[in-house]
Amino acid sequence: MRCICALAMALFFAGCSNVTIDQMRLQESVIDRDTEAVVVLSRQHTAAFQTEASLVQCVGNELGGGSDSLSVVPQQAFLDSLYPWFEPRTAPLNLDRLKSMLDDPLLQSAMGKFDIRYIVWVEGSTETTESFGGMSCTLTPAGGGCLGLGMWQDEGSYEATIWDFKELHETGRISADSRGTSYMPAIIVPIPLLAMVQTDTCRGLGRQIQSFIVQG
Repeated sequence: MRCICALAMALFFAGCSNVTIDQMRLQESVIDRDTEAVVVLSRQHTAAFQTEASLVQCVGNELGGGSDSLSVVPQQAFLDSLYPWFEPRTAPLNLDRLKSMLDDPLLQSAMGKFDIRYIVWVEGSTETTESFGGMSCTLTPAGGGCLGLGMWQDEGSYEATIWDFKELHETGRISADSRGTSYMPAIIVPIPLLAMVQTDTCRGLGRQIQSFIVQG
């Protein structure tokens, strides 16, 4: 009976999340998917503040999948080859800075190896904004267990800025805002029911970027 009750609670309190996507197009986008590539980078103002690498990788995977798949250069491979130009202290925060950096023939040569058409900068984070509920756990010679319900809310806010590296202009911006509530009911054993906020955000953002570039 206890197991049945726990299962019922798990189904009732399934974690859920929702994602809102908005986009602003500034220029038409054109890409030759056979010869040109895209790189997705986390915006790095400082070494201590940057978008989660896991989300950037996830967005890149989304761009590289499906019927409209793009050739995607992995972030770490790109950063390693272009060291130190895209390190936190030197990475271009705007196109004017990038244009001035391209006066360096070494940077031009390094960029040319990847055939980059679009640089996608992703900035943002997912944070826990609220938590409530609680549970208590006991341990006795006869056994132990927990009883209660914990809940918390995660919110994610990200913006992707798309630069056309060939034309050296900003093509557009896409934002993704997400929110989800996770639950951890406990009858003897805690059962985490997580809202996949970051995963859902990545999928929504990645698919929208892909559509934005390919259908532009």
